[in-house]
Amino acid sequence: MKIVTLDGDTLPQPPARPNWCTDWHYHSSTPAAEIVTALQGAQIAITNKVPLRAETLTQLPDLRFICVAATGYDCIDLAACRERGIVVSNVPGYSTRSVAEGVIAALFALRRHLLDYANSTRSAWPESAHFCVHRQPIQDIFGATLGIVGKGDIGSAVGEMAQALGMQVLYAERPGTSAPRAGYLPFEEVLARCDVLTLHCPLTPQTAQLINAQALAQMKPSALLINTARGGLINESELAHALRQGVIAGAALDVLTREPPSADHPLLQADVPNLLLTPHIAWASQQGVANLLRGIESNLAAFAQDKAQNVVN
Repeated sequence: MKIVTLDGDTLPQPPARPNWCTDWHYHSSTPAAEIVTALQGAQIAITNKVPLRAETLTQLPDLRFICVAATGYDCIDLAACRERGIVVSNVPGYSTRSVAEGVIAALFALRRHLLDYANSTRSAWPESAHFCVHRQPIQDIFGATLGIVGKGDIGSAVGEMAQALGMQVLYAERPGTSAPRAGYLPFEEVLARCDVLTLHCPLTPQTAQLINAQALAQMKPSALLINTARGGLINESELAHALRQGVIAGAALDVLTREPPSADHPLLQADVPNLLLTPHIAWASQQGVANLLRGIESNLAAFAQDKAQNVVN
């Protein structure tokens, strides 16, 4: 059985070759023009972000299983897979703890201005007339209000951690919903009340650019925005403008609409203040990566076992 990994270098360490695999091909990355060539004769594809759309799948008659090395599977044309009898699996929940802790870390970094103090200390402290140097005002976490958009595994885990820190947690209903569900508040109310807003919803046509100039204007000038979900949830040009104008106080982003971004991306410019950017690594704690690799191994084994049983039957 031929297995092809299409973008193995998106993981800190590669998935292990199953002992039953007779034909193993590992690609660190695969350009769009080379996907079909890379998968010729393969029964199994392992992909993280390399897209497998209908026009590609029609050229791969041997493909029977797509193992997505992630929780999100928006890179896969599921309807086309159903038509062709291709099984698709993902690895849900592997990064819940890692991403949730990443959100809390960003929350501390922003509220306490850790980057500004750390970056200025070597020059400012020796010149200080006093034992301390006061720069940006430091705010406590305890007592602050956290607004959460998305109440899945990660959003719920963030909420539990935040409550343990003494924060008030508000879950936002979908925008435009007239009657919020139990445990949710209207989206606009959460925007207006939160000290920190964190995004944990999927990217859909309904949530695309959910955070735009209008939404940012409804937030407190002292509020912060955190996004570890999908970059497309935010209108990034409008966020850059809002940060420059002080519409909100700061943001921490682990995701952007295009990854990797171009050097002229509006949020990569040096004059955008109070912005903490990380390169889509909130999921990648050592424990999270180990969970993911175990999930991939388990999904491959389950497919192989199912195929073996079908042959016997």
